[in-house]
Amino acid sequence: MSSLDEERLQAQNKLLIRQRVRLMVNQYEVHAETPDGGEGELLAFAQQKRLAFKEQVTLYSDDSKTRPILGFKARKRIDLASAYDITDAHGQPIGVFRKDFKKSLLASTWHLEQPGLGVTTGTERNKFVAVLRRVWQVIPYVDSLPFAWPYHFDFYAGDQVVFSVEKKFGFRDRYVVEIKDPRLDRRLVIAQAVGLDALQSR
Repeated sequence: MSSLDEERLQAQNKLLIRQRVRLMVNQYEVHAETPDGGEGELLAFAQQKRLAFKEQVTLYSDDSKTRPILGFKARKRIDLASAYDITDAHGQPIGVFRKDFKKSLLASTWHLEQPGLGVTTGTERNKFVAVLRRVWQVIPYVDSLPFAWPYHFDFYAGDQVVFSVEKKFGFRDRYVVEIKDPRLDRRLVIAQAVGLDALQSR
């Protein structure tokens, strides 16, 4: 990732993510937001293999997948409480996120760690929707239905919201990521946002 690309990414305060569904993989497009609220420049492209025993997701600068910019990988195989190490384009660690399995029994809870900033904790804002979404997911054949159930996560550092991830209700998986703390590494935010969807049912 060039210094210019990284500067452009770190300047973003709102990201729009759209999921593509393919036969054996899930793909995610990360866009900047245009002044009118639409999808602008493609900032990152992610790909996740389904049914992988050890979860690993790589994000690239575009859908040609020639230039990786970051990735995340589970430390353990099939572990509901496993941590996911986030690395830069050169494989160097830049952060960690993990699911809080006990707290997630009622409302999904995640912790994101950024060196120098500490731990931010995200949980579903609407607990009723969180429970309803869980009930919906256990209904037979629900995964084959062509629309996405929404969620909204607020990530806190202390008592301040530092970023949020909102999954929109609709026939396509769409997400709005709003960043309120300029100190946040946007690469970590993108990894966590993709992880929320890719790993939510783990």
